[in-house]
Amino acid sequence: MRQPSNQVNGGSWSVRKLAVVLYPFTAAAVAVNLFMLSLMWQFVGLPAFSPVQSLIYAVPIGVPATYFVARWVRSLMDEADG
Repeated sequence: MRQPSNQVNGGSWSVRKLAVVLYPFTAAAVAVNLFMLSLMWQFVGLPAFSPVQSLIYAVPIGVPATYFVARWVRSLMDEADG
């Protein structure tokens, strides 16, 4: 019987594979949050980031954030499997 295409290695997605797939979305979310945070810290006199600066800073910050998101998604998948 043929395996469904959404299953890899018998249906188990590793955290690393999930992180590779989720990185663009997580880094984009980090960029949006950094930009919004920089707009809020103008209240105390700090300069705001431009959208491009937020994207640049989100590239390295997105790596650990993606790892935690991938672990969370993997735990949700494990919970759904029972």
